[in-house]
Amino acid sequence: MSILRDPVHGDIELSRDELRLVDTVEFQRLRGIKQLGSAAFVYPGATHTRFEHSLGTLHVCEQLLLACNKNAAKAADCLHVSEVERRLLRTAALLHDVTHIPFGHNIEDQTGLLPRHDEPERFRAMLGDTELGAELQRQGLRDDVLAILTGEGRAVPPFWRQVVSDTIDADLLDYLRRDAHYTGLELRYDRRVIDYFRVDKKSGQMFVDCEKNGMLREDIVSELLRVLECRYHFSERVYYHHAKIAAGALLSRMVELALQSGALTASELQSLTDELLVFRLGEIELGDAKATERLRRFVARFRRRALPKRVLVLPLYQNHGVQDELLRTYFTPGQPEARFRWEAEMERLAQREFGQSIDVILYCPKRRMQLKEAKTLVRFPGVGDRTLPLDAFAEQIPRLRDLAESYPRMWKLYVFTSLEDRALRRRLQTMCMEALPAGSRNAFVL
Repeated sequence: MSILRDPVHGDIELSRDELRLVDTVEFQRLRGIKQLGSAAFVYPGATHTRFEHSLGTLHVCEQLLLACNKNAAKAADCLHVSEVERRLLRTAALLHDVTHIPFGHNIEDQTGLLPRHDEPERFRAMLGDTELGAELQRQGLRDDVLAILTGEGRAVPPFWRQVVSDTIDADLLDYLRRDAHYTGLELRYDRRVIDYFRVDKKSGQMFVDCEKNGMLREDIVSELLRVLECRYHFSERVYYHHAKIAAGALLSRMVELALQSGALTASELQSLTDELLVFRLGEIELGDAKATERLRRFVARFRRRALPKRVLVLPLYQNHGVQDELLRTYFTPGQPEARFRWEAEMERLAQREFGQSIDVILYCPKRRMQLKEAKTLVRFPGVGDRTLPLDAFAEQIPRLRDLAESYPRMWKLYVFTSLEDRALRRRLQTMCMEALPAGSRNAFVL
């Protein structure tokens, strides 16, 4: 047994087999993948990586399993997690993020450039003919870990997947606390929430028991809501901070140019770290002098944090009627041509109007915003021994309903530019609005 000291959880214990997995080249790559991508441009301390997050997720997984077994000792209808299962689930928690690419959420989730990191084919490749895959195979865990992380292959008990890929799970419970530590934000949940998890013996599902003596445990519900509220506030203040969005827009466009030219491949991205990706982008030749010069310019801006400036911000609360049209026209995954044409036309008009070359980027951080975390299973009074998703009780829990309604309101569409002059950006703002679908409403005042 090896003990690692973690600034968030304290001591984390790893078995010899787990340490062998950590020492593979595929897992060590995670040291170079920042957990929050470009958030360090806003919160300088947010340089923590997916390497330490993965260790933390294993630790929280262990705490969840200990809680489930403690509760099983007190309740006949709860399942005890065996040592064999414990070893397997710890391994799955450790490896749950191993497929992440540099700045993955910008490149995958927020632009649709590539499939998500948790797509089954990504895990099959990473845990296949690799040093990590060979070590998993040697330990006799490869097929079961793949079944947990992909949801494919042999059927597994529901709680095996819930521990690492549910809505409130070991992953979320680690990164919320870790992100708070490294951003310096006082957004925390009570660790006690872990104590309420258990596994239903009949269904094999992990759930939170919110009932005691026939009554609702409001304190437990409050702890669950606190976790969800932390996630919302991090989204508002960190994950979708406008400067982080600007950096993400710049980075995504760089990768988009490289992928479309064929100078960079998806498989190559899987082997890179954050710094290696930016270095690689700075060396790439796109086969077109103008496009290559644009890429070089973007890389230089990213490296010195010369982020593009906002021209337009179209929030959902002013653009309900045109959101679908905007997404369908400019942000259909795999179909960027209309967006490229719109940007090129704005740049052409600006060249004619201002007598200078500028960059224009139309960017949508995420196609839809929603409170997915409310699917965690709970047991409430009045439903017998059934477990239901937490959001099934939204009408009884006003705070949950408010959260569910708040998430969509965070959706925004942005137009960024390289223009520094505020007066010129005001003129560009008017030009951009005239070129967007009728009914579009800008909320950003220059």
